[in-house]
Amino acid sequence: MKKTALIFTSVTVLAIVAIIISCNSSDAKEKAIPDATGFIATPENVKHGEYLVTVMGCDDCHSPKTFGPRGPQLDIERRFSGRPAAAPMPKVDTATLKSWALMAHDLTAAVGPWGASFAANITSDATGIGNWSLEQFKTALRKGKYKGMENGRDLLPPMPWMQYKNLTDEDLRDVFAFLKSTKPVENVVPAPIPPQHLK
Repeated sequence: MKKTALIFTSVTVLAIVAIIISCNSSDAKEKAIPDATGFIATPENVKHGEYLVTVMGCDDCHSPKTFGPRGPQLDIERRFSGRPAAAPMPKVDTATLKSWALMAHDLTAAVGPWGASFAANITSDATGIGNWSLEQFKTALRKGKYKGMENGRDLLPPMPWMQYKNLTDEDLRDVFAFLKSTKPVENVVPAPIPPQHLK
């Protein structure tokens, strides 16, 4: 009788464990839905990507700022949306560009010997990286190519892709996973301005 009860108890415990594992697996499958490009991210990928984006300082340039009593602070509603399309371009003293690189007050624009460059929209919107594949993202950060296109123009300073190219494939995947999970913000960032066209 004791052996039968023990066997019954063991079978019951195993059945409960199997049900729990099955539920957790189906929950993970439900959460890991591919996007339009076929990319699948887990909650763990997104969480690790958020950590990396935070410590890598992506907000510094890619997020517009508001100004409060302690100076510039992130504009959460436009987080990661890059240089606002409607932001005016201040006059630039082109004589100083041979010796200096200057940043806009919110850090979303920079000028230097290369001309003027603007921080990209990296939100999940179509005007950001919403339609990008993981391979495009890797090409952008590993090879410094605009929109991750092999035949595209080079990314301009101050984008530090030459450092980010050293991220592992897993790190790049997770950064991409987090950025794909962000609130989409529609914003078409201005095109770069060559130095000869700066005023």
